[in-house]
Amino acid sequence: MSDLEVPDYFRDEKLVADPYPFLEEMRGQCPVLREKHHDVVMVTGYEEAVEVFHDSATFSSCISVTGPFPGFPVPLEGDDVTELIERHRDELPMSDQLPTLDPPTHTAHRALLMRLITPKRLKENEAQIWNLVDQMLEPYLAQGAGEFITGFAGPFTLMVIADLLGVPEEDREEFLDKLQRHPETQGGGIGSTDDDHLAHNPLEFLYQRFSAYIEDRRAAPRDDVLTGLAKATFPDGSTPEVIDVVRVAANLFSAGQETTVRLLSTALKILAEDQELQALLRREPDRVGNFIEETLRLESPVKGDFRLSRVPTTVGGVDLPAGTTVMVSNGAANRDPRRFENPNVFDVTRANARHHLAFGRGIHTCPGAPLARAEARAAIERILERTTEIRIADSVHGPAGDRRFSYLPTFILRGLTHLALEFTVAPKAI
Repeated sequence: MSDLEVPDYFRDEKLVADPYPFLEEMRGQCPVLREKHHDVVMVTGYEEAVEVFHDSATFSSCISVTGPFPGFPVPLEGDDVTELIERHRDELPMSDQLPTLDPPTHTAHRALLMRLITPKRLKENEAQIWNLVDQMLEPYLAQGAGEFITGFAGPFTLMVIADLLGVPEEDREEFLDKLQRHPETQGGGIGSTDDDHLAHNPLEFLYQRFSAYIEDRRAAPRDDVLTGLAKATFPDGSTPEVIDVVRVAANLFSAGQETTVRLLSTALKILAEDQELQALLRREPDRVGNFIEETLRLESPVKGDFRLSRVPTTVGGVDLPAGTTVMVSNGAANRDPRRFENPNVFDVTRANARHHLAFGRGIHTCPGAPLARAEARAAIERILERTTEIRIADSVHGPAGDRRFSYLPTFILRGLTHLALEFTVAPKAI
């Protein structure tokens, strides 16, 4: 236990690059264990994680994306803190976002979201995904080398979600410019509301643009996807406020794009380090689907979700008082040896790879999972088709056996910040 008392999982930079040995040691102590720095109960076991994810009656999602920071606004005292949660929910960061909502509000807003991404719309969008891959991959591969996230994955996933939500074609270059190409160069001062500052804050930029779209389509309906968004209703038939539709669209836009970028970059890193795996997937493209699932299992784009216990409960035989902050570690659960044999080994043939928790479980299961899988499959299949070899750029990341990679400095997301690749392009591919 002494080793576990030293690192701070939420602040120690050494755990950003590789958190898995720490999480494995923690699970070895107990799959439900309270860490010492921020009084967070870490759930690192698979079955225990599923138990928490499915128990939305006991566990509130109000702190799902913030966890112990900045903490709940008031002391959580008593054996039932439900009333305190509801009274102070709006004081918590991101309290208007779908991942932080609880039933019945969550039920209504998620139903609204599912009316925006119907199976019919996803099918229509999937055809466009393949067109976008072809359109955006060709100039990237033609260079023979390049940074993958900014050069392809980021712009590609943004354009896919823009198409899904019906962003007018004439506006898509602006979305690329503001959200992908130059986000760091925008900006008025803190608290500024000018256009540059709005562009610097992705959610504010998305709120502004989608508010205008929805208001316009309600006033003057057209035969397009945005009109469908504008006309979407809650399950009871009531019409949402404009901001309700905008929040759902913006959340899908930002969260869906970010996690898919991390999935794609991790997948390409794995491929670029393993020439035999590349060759196998080129020979047998039907294996790409399971390759994606194993990538999601081994390196989940979301490290974990937080929950707050409303009442005293027990998880994995461990008693949790009301008001306990719980972190369900997707990444650790996906490496639980009780569920996955040799869990730290990437195995493209793993039979139960799709049992991973990368997209969560229960009422907050990622609604964009089918879209992410479709994007990843199209991109990976096309990249493999159009290359004979994919390599890590030694000049940027160092030689094999001594690689240097940079990871997002956050305890919520898991992913590379940069990935420099080199290609041998297949004959007649470009």
